Amino acid sequence: MAVGLALGLLAALGQAPLNMWPATLLGFAGAYALLAAAPRPRKAALTGWAFGLGYFTLSLVWIVQPFLVDVERHGWMAPFALFLMAGGMALFWGGAFALAHWLSPDGCRGWLGFVVALGAAEALRGRIFTGFPWGGPGLAWIDAPISQWAALVGAFGLSVLTAGWAAGLWVAFVRRSLAGAGVLAITAVLALGGGAWLERQPVPERAEPVRLRLVQPNASQQQKWDPAWVGVFFDRALALSAAEAEVPPDLVIWPETSVPTLLGANPEVQAQVAAAAAPARVITGIRRLEGRRGYNSLVLFGPDGAAEQVYDKHHIVPFGEYMPLGDLLDRFGIHGLAAREGYGYSAGPGAALMELPGGLGRALPLICYEAIFPRDLRAAPGRADWILQLTNDAWFGTFSGPQQHLVQARFRAIEFGLPLARAANTGVSAVIDARGGLLATLPLGQDGKLDVDLPGALPATLYARFGDAPLGLVLALAGLGLIAMRMRKRR
Repeated sequence: MAVGLALGLLAALGQAPLNMWPATLLGFAGAYALLAAAPRPRKAALTGWAFGLGYFTLSLVWIVQPFLVDVERHGWMAPFALFLMAGGMALFWGGAFALAHWLSPDGCRGWLGFVVALGAAEALRGRIFTGFPWGGPGLAWIDAPISQWAALVGAFGLSVLTAGWAAGLWVAFVRRSLAGAGVLAITAVLALGGGAWLERQPVPERAEPVRLRLVQPNASQQQKWDPAWVGVFFDRALALSAAEAEVPPDLVIWPETSVPTLLGANPEVQAQVAAAAAPARVITGIRRLEGRRGYNSLVLFGPDGAAEQVYDKHHIVPFGEYMPLGDLLDRFGIHGLAAREGYGYSAGPGAALMELPGGLGRALPLICYEAIFPRDLRAAPGRADWILQLTNDAWFGTFSGPQQHLVQARFRAIEFGLPLARAANTGVSAVIDARGGLLATLPLGQDGKLDVDLPGALPATLYARFGDAPLGLVLALAGLGLIAMRMRKRR
């Protein structure tokens, strides 16, 4: 278990901001070696859990940051939150190791069982209890040409590929197999070469040019709602919106919850926002109330500051934006971290498209961590022209959370073949092309604006059409085949 923990820490070095994908490959190869040596499924499960604990502890270390915004109230929870989250995520991998051992109890010959079981665990991790696919092994490939294959199999498919390569490396090493090493080398060359070829293919230009302005006011979470600072950040965003440019913007975009009032509560404030960006339109994050329900929303303001279109975040954060059993827990003073009153936000109706005026096209809006769920993007009715993400990554500190969130956004662009514009309160604001490339960025902890032409879109990718279903079917058939072989051997 100690070795498994160390290998998990090694594998996590592939996640942003370190991006050491060879470490991820080596860490998983070592974990497969431990699985191959495990005498029983129970021992395999403990080893897999220890490996997952090391991996997710380092990958999710940023999760302590929200508890440090109000240290006196929440700081004591930080270590418990990290180790409970990491330990909970590791349970999926512990189960995968036990299943892999049961499917293929023949040591080095069990690489297919390892791939099937880990794929099943990652699929469940991304869906159960609303899902949390953060930190998947495939995300380590973002700056390698292999990332382009996400257009076919998604980041989930790259996680499965990582497991297969890692297991194959160990098998080839232990058996001194030239044939196995040759197969690995050929697949690696094909994956790298094909990805590099895809990277070099030009992205079509938009028929009508669109100039975006992303506003980054850099409001720290400790000061964001402080009455002494609210006006400072709001005035800063107004000034950045009104700043002159050689090419004036067509659309100004503010981050999540940028306007310090509720929607409709102060029309003068909304008119100020619209006037600052005129003649461009403004999209911003704002909170709103409907009866007794609160929503984390994105709104398109008209020239007079009236709300022309509204999108409500529908995939809200458990224990952050809402509390499960919130009515009960509210009696004990337990609220979501982002809740201003009561137990937080309500979920919107679901994924939607915004038909924007003035040749701006159809945008697929996302608020904060909605960008980590590719299935939510596929749920939108019809195909967008581009993806729009508003976020407030000030919650996540500066070490790894914002960088990892940006990697997720880049993968969504690759998977769907769509450009993505990302306005982040404290960074990293960015415009991303349809192959996941960063065209322009504003770094963490810096206020400013980013004026960039919106790049064009690619035709709908295979992943955009079918999602994880084709790979899931392949894994399911492989799993059924292994189960049949297991039963036959027992008979």
